[in-house]
Amino acid sequence: MSETKPDSQKEPVPFDPRVMQMLVCPLTKTQLELDKERCELISHAARLAFPIRKGIPLLYVGEARHLTDEEVNARRHRAHEGETGDMSAE
Repeated sequence: MSETKPDSQKEPVPFDPRVMQMLVCPLTKTQLELDKERCELISHAARLAFPIRKGIPLLYVGEARHLTDEEVNARRHRAHEGETGDMSAE
């Protein structure tokens, strides 16, 4: 019998980034961010992470997990570093 792994340990399924241009958060209608590492779509405005299962984003609030304060702060920090990192490269 094969062992079932939790979603966070499953191998990521390819997800077409072009789809991101069409998807928005179902609650806030704001842009989503792809987290390839966790196979999730992140809504910063709603502080939710929507899972991607078998390459299909599940944009259902009941399937989403709430982002912790630590996750929100870490994402802000990384985004800020990315902005300043791009400018210093010029």
